[in-house]
Amino acid sequence: MSTCYVYILECSNGAYYTGITNNIDRRLSEHLEGKDKTCYTYRYRPVTLVFTERFEDPRKVIAFEKQVKGWRREKKKALISRDWERYNQ
Repeated sequence: MSTCYVYILECSNGAYYTGITNNIDRRLSEHLEGKDKTCYTYRYRPVTLVFTERFEDPRKVIAFEKQVKGWRREKKKALISRDWERYNQ
């Protein structure tokens, strides 16, 4: 199995962008350099990496990314700060 990550970036407009990758350093570099002009983050650079979570099972990483993308901003902030009390609300 390969290691995968769910990551959250904070964009220059204050929005959070959630994605998955198998190489966090490369993917962050791609976001910062604007490699993909169709990517949401292209218009809102610079971005800051604010959260990563490692997974060994690709199915779990995909499921967690979809879950996080559906959350409201406050729950994402609780996850980022690892504030488990607010996170579980």
